[in-house]
Amino acid sequence: MGSRMTADDLQAQVVRAQSGDQVALEQVVRAIQDQIHHLAVRMLFHLEDARDATQDILILVVTKLSTFHGDAGFRTWVYRIAVNYLLDEKRRRGPQLTFADFEADLNSGLAADPAPPADHVELLNELRVSCTMAMLLCLDVPHRVAYVLGDVLELDHTEAATVLGISKANYRKRVSRARADVVAFTSRVCGLANEQAPCSCERRLPAADRLGRIRRDAYAPPGTPAYEEVRRQARALQGELKVLSLQRATPQYRSSTDFAAAVRRLVADASSPAGPYLQSRDSEHGEQL
Repeated sequence: MGSRMTADDLQAQVVRAQSGDQVALEQVVRAIQDQIHHLAVRMLFHLEDARDATQDILILVVTKLSTFHGDAGFRTWVYRIAVNYLLDEKRRRGPQLTFADFEADLNSGLAADPAPPADHVELLNELRVSCTMAMLLCLDVPHRVAYVLGDVLELDHTEAATVLGISKANYRKRVSRARADVVAFTSRVCGLANEQAPCSCERRLPAADRLGRIRRDAYAPPGTPAYEEVRRQARALQGELKVLSLQRATPQYRSSTDFAAAVRRLVADASSPAGPYLQSRDSEHGEQL
């Protein structure tokens, strides 16, 4: 959750918010905005898109709050709405990146003897994190969301299957396929997972920097696991654990915007331009549990 509120405290705030308590409503939004934002970043990759998606999803959660009856946990219910929105959002986008295309891009322009820039330690970490996350864009959307829910966010299979509205057996098949694709690609291409791979962050950094692929403190803000520590830990592991350690060695992305008050105002102001928008989006996304 986005705040330190316990599950019981959050449930109590949800009940108050359903009764019209505006202060409780703000606290509920503030408690969940970080978890939604983190999911959106891992699904969409682009930070601006994730911020916009977070706002839209929070509006959907607030407008549908009266339909939450506690048949499933509140976190599960929120993830269900978020995932339904993100699945539609990805369907509206352009052609999907493939593993073959991504591999060709990574292997182009590799420096034989790179001269590191002054801030190369920070830049290497930015490159490590952004590349680790971008490779998930090569998974089709159903497999990506299964992988993110299970291997990145660490939901158990029962909850993840409930979020996706599929059977537990189908979820296991989906996440297993996604994991196999990510492990195969990372083990073949990534120098952190395989020292014999052609691409390494050090060799890729000059081209990535020249092409504008690196945004300082964007994907690896202060507090992100350090590059050398991540490399050391990865090399101490084997197989799938090596790849999993790289996917989890990313920040818990917190929302840079506090949406609580803004979302409440949008919902409360029936005369605002958001009124028709809320009604149309409410009917389009988020199934009840």
